[in-house]
Formats: sequence, C-alpha cells, structure tokens
Amino acid sequence: MTKMTLGTHPFLLGFDQLERLVERTAKSENGYPPYNIEQVKDNAFRITLAVAGFREDDLSITVENRQLVVRGKQTDDSADRVFLHRGIAARQFQRTFLLADGVDVAGASMEHGLLHIDLMRAVPDKVVQTIRINKA
Repeated sequence: MTKMTLGTHPFLLGFDQLERLVERTAKSENGYPPYNIEQVKDNAFRITLAVAGFREDDLSITVENRQLVVRGKQTDDSADRVFLHRGIAARQFQRTFLLADGVDVAGASMEHGLLHIDLMRAVPDKVVQTIRINKA
C-alpha cells in the first residue's frame, strides 16, 4: 500500500503546492514580533503585531507573490545614550503570512505600539457555475 500525501490525493486537483506552502510556513516561524489573527466579520480578518518602539517609517508592508511580508528595521540611535540596562532590543524582523487566493489587504493602521493589518476576502458573485458541453 502506497502512502498518499495531501498534494497527490486524486480528489484534490490543483493543490499540489499546498504541502510545500505548509512546510515553508512552519520553517519561517521565529516568534518575533508576537502577533494575533482575528476574524472581525464573515469575510474580514485582522492581523495585529506588537511593534513597540517602531515608528511608521521603520515598518514596511508588501504583498509579494501572495505573501504578506511585514518588515521592521529601527535606526540605532544608541550611540549618544548610556543604558544601565537594555532589555528592549532594537532588532530588525521580517514576518510573513501566506494569503489565500481572493484575500487582499484592505489597509493598515498603527496605535499604541500595535500594527493592525486588515484583510478582506472577496466574495464570488456566482457560487454555482454551469459548464456547457460542446459538441465534438
């Protein structure tokens, strides 16, 4: 008996890249910055990242090949400061989220050290589609 993987199951046509996407996502998980994902409506989601110490100019949000990429890079202005204890690191990060087809970024906002990214899923006009059979 041969073992079938998710991408090779005969009933899942066109999902051959799904297994690779899941593996790639699992490998990219590093924990910083912490984030929440919440469903705010039936077809609306919000990703919230804790980016304390970052300004809007330190952050960039892009969609690259159906991947939402959030990057943060702080300018290190600690040369003229003397720290007795430095527990808040000024480190750069890159956080990636894979977006399903039909999910688009609706906007982003920042308040109280939290970066909010709103996502919307497009609702198709037709749920049922009839396919006409052509004569050969």
